[in-house]
Amino acid sequence: MQALVLSGINQPVTLQNVPTPTPGAGQVLVQLHAAALNHRDVWIQKGQYAGLKFPIILGSDGAGTVTALGEGAPASLLHQAVLINAGQGWGSDSRAQGRDFRILGLPDDGTFAEYVAVPAAAVRAKPAHLSFEQAATLPLGGLTAYRAAFTRGQVQAGERVLISGVGGGVALLALQMVVAAGAEAWVTSGSEEKIARAVKLGAKGGISYKTEKWPATLTKQAGGGFDLIIDSAAGPGFNDLIDAAAPGGRIVFYGATQGDVPELAARKVFWKQLSLLGSTMGTEQDFADMVDLVEQHQLVPVVDETFALAEGEQALRRMDEGVQFGKIVLKIKAAK
Repeated sequence: MQALVLSGINQPVTLQNVPTPTPGAGQVLVQLHAAALNHRDVWIQKGQYAGLKFPIILGSDGAGTVTALGEGAPASLLHQAVLINAGQGWGSDSRAQGRDFRILGLPDDGTFAEYVAVPAAAVRAKPAHLSFEQAATLPLGGLTAYRAAFTRGQVQAGERVLISGVGGGVALLALQMVVAAGAEAWVTSGSEEKIARAVKLGAKGGISYKTEKWPATLTKQAGGGFDLIIDSAAGPGFNDLIDAAAPGGRIVFYGATQGDVPELAARKVFWKQLSLLGSTMGTEQDFADMVDLVEQHQLVPVVDETFALAEGEQALRRMDEGVQFGKIVLKIKAAK
């Protein structure tokens, strides 16, 4: 098969012929039609990730067709169109992943390839209303967004929700999900164009986080503080989120792209009775519930741009530039 292979830190991914995997006991072989990029892929390429190993086939997100079954895999999965849960081996405690938890694309070869072998329990039927390219955007980003908003954030209809850094795949999926749940969503971004596009997806409004004292302006515009805030940046701007939160509010953060918070406004946290909640990926049940939500509300993820598998390095550079609105997708094989 053909696959994009990363041979070392700061090396470009290259299209190579590699052995097609054979599904082991309890596994299925998925012929991939599409795969989606995540920042994780860029961080691995730059050497900014734990447990590096080379050569490696990157890619955590994928959708395709089951073409072969390992021993013990359910026969009903053969020839089924599926999407793949990128997180595997969560463990028995739903509160946090166990030591055996792993994400597809490192340490195991991932989805930037024509085929991938994964546990049968990691696949779920592709929502019929989505193309393979759209479905491929869901696994890691959709799971992260769902757990942040629902499992950890406990979003309720009618609540005001703020989603920071809209434009990235997880933030946009979180926006679509909370709007579907009946919440009132607001956004921040460094781009006025991205805010305008978010409004078209259902956001009530937004503001540039470059605006001086933006929390006061936005909470006035929204009619009050935010019951739930979903963030991926952390860093020096985290205290702005504390200012924007309503008394008794929850701040869920699933990333720290701007680094650690240098000086937490602890007094405001306890005086406002805030809950700070960490979240990442999700359980198998979170994954199933996320797909159910997408099907129930016929949600369509936003695809930023589609590249051929051979253009994988170009796609990674677009991800690295941070200019995308939605998910970047590799089209691997046209669905028959």
